[in-house]
Amino acid sequence: MRRTMMTAALLGAWVGALVGALGALPGSAAERQAYFGDLHIHTRYSFDAFLFGTRTNPDDAYAFARGEPLRHPSGFDIQLDRPLDFYAVTDHGFYLGMWSAMTDPAHPLHDDPDARAFLDAESRVDRSRAFRTAGQFLSDNFSVNDVKTGWADIVASANRHYVPGELTTFIAYEYTSSYPTDRGNLHRNVVFRGDTAPEMPFSRLDSLNPEDLWAWMDRQRRRGMEVIAIPHNSNGSNGRMFELTQTDGSPIDAAYATTRMRNEPLIENTQIKGTSDTHPFLSPNDEWADFEIMPYRVATVIKSRPQGSYAREAWMNGLLMQAEEGLNPYRFGVIGSSDTHNSGEVFDEDRFVSKVGTLDSAPVGRGSVPVNPDDETSGYTEGANIYFGASGLAGVWAEENTRGAIFDALRRKETFSTTGTWIRLRFFGGYGLSEEMLDADNIAEAYEVGVPMGGDLFARESGAPGFLVWAAQDPQAAKLQRLQVVKGWVADGRAQERVYDVACSDGLAVDSATHRCPDNGATVDLTDCSISEGVGATELATLWSDPDFDPRERAFYYVRVLENPTCRWSTWDAIRAGTTPRGVVPSTIQERAFSSPIWYEPAA
Repeated sequence: MRRTMMTAALLGAWVGALVGALGALPGSAAERQAYFGDLHIHTRYSFDAFLFGTRTNPDDAYAFARGEPLRHPSGFDIQLDRPLDFYAVTDHGFYLGMWSAMTDPAHPLHDDPDARAFLDAESRVDRSRAFRTAGQFLSDNFSVNDVKTGWADIVASANRHYVPGELTTFIAYEYTSSYPTDRGNLHRNVVFRGDTAPEMPFSRLDSLNPEDLWAWMDRQRRRGMEVIAIPHNSNGSNGRMFELTQTDGSPIDAAYATTRMRNEPLIENTQIKGTSDTHPFLSPNDEWADFEIMPYRVATVIKSRPQGSYAREAWMNGLLMQAEEGLNPYRFGVIGSSDTHNSGEVFDEDRFVSKVGTLDSAPVGRGSVPVNPDDETSGYTEGANIYFGASGLAGVWAEENTRGAIFDALRRKETFSTTGTWIRLRFFGGYGLSEEMLDADNIAEAYEVGVPMGGDLFARESGAPGFLVWAAQDPQAAKLQRLQVVKGWVADGRAQERVYDVACSDGLAVDSATHRCPDNGATVDLTDCSISEGVGATELATLWSDPDFDPRERAFYYVRVLENPTCRWSTWDAIRAGTTPRGVVPSTIQERAFSSPIWYEPAA
């Protein structure tokens, strides 16, 4: 009893400190709405985006987020079909703004012949060559003043375009690290809550070790600047993102787990460079695991090791560590974002222009059509680009569209990700939940008796919890096919997983033996990408209970919702070019959304 009381006291003190740090909530939980945004945008201030031909700046990026046209590096306009709610320019922290600074005639390197080789590169060949040697040139000519000036402009632009209730903008940048011996991706986006930021971003030039980034973030927090880091592209980390040791190879301890979760409550699990939910090698019994897998380490064509690279496995390893050692460094939630290097992404398969400016804005450059479509023997451009996708979006449930409310939703992990469509997704776990609670008039009761996605669900002495699951179709996308709950748990010292279909479209029922919905018959015509009419659901909702629930087993649950199939962007390219869709990638995809997990904690 004394141990329980001490734990409750410590928990109360921690919650009190957190609420004090974040400030008072702007409204009640029942007032939370779904907001959509992109927290991963590169402009001309990123060393690589500039070399890809991007000349648009943070002001252009924020105008694009509001719905205005944006000039693509290849000379055409792109535009969202509806404005976003929140946005963050996240240019690379290292060498930030240096190329842009050199375009000023007053800059000492403006007329330097070596600099002009980079500044004047136009063709795909010249740009690719410049990219390979740019790092050394920038290192030899590093300018603290150029970085400070570029960063100050990013900060000022974010503050200038912040319009509460209309567009929330965040001061942010990308910490672009990699594992030094194998190029395993360790990139993170660093996002500040308020309107101030340090004079310089902490970058890979300061340290390649993410733990040093966390220490720097803790220092900023002590200075009054609340901040989080959001890892991305764990799929390209070669197993380094979710290792079972600290960065230096030493065992993970409680201090590491606490520090990591304080600084990294979320990951970006879907974006242009692939989806990092799970991998078919890791989840062989999940029929939908093989989705938008980018098999390479970032910026290479070297295969990336699946183990240690995907979210679901990390969550399960976290449960194992918690069971064996009493600590868990992997209790993170999820968002999606784009990682576009064009200052904006439209999240639409049939309007896809890929990621890296002039290098892959045309189908030939991204490998979806042959180099010479008139020659049947001609080959394809090879590279990682064929595995890119029109993903993804960050979804949050917040009281209002303001920096404080959106950031606090990110911090508490009441978040979800989509692969580009505006699916709305809600998830609660608890005792005493009922289906009526997902009605807008009754949602306050769900918050009172349960916990939303991202929360911890503590066991009661008896009985199994229920889970409220709800998803609504993007009205401008395909209808929904099925609603699923993915469970991970530890039994007999082993991590295990299972996928349950919990709601089916078209009046179909889940098979109680297989836990699967029947096929709803949705199809795609690959001659013109038309899809089945009158099939699918605009909304799916259910109150679900785990048929295999064991109150003694620690577990996590998260939701995955799938749309009916539609054409992949590579198929759209092939149809327009009059060629056959390239077989190395699927012809169709099922857009989807993922919730952050709810963690079930058994009684002590």
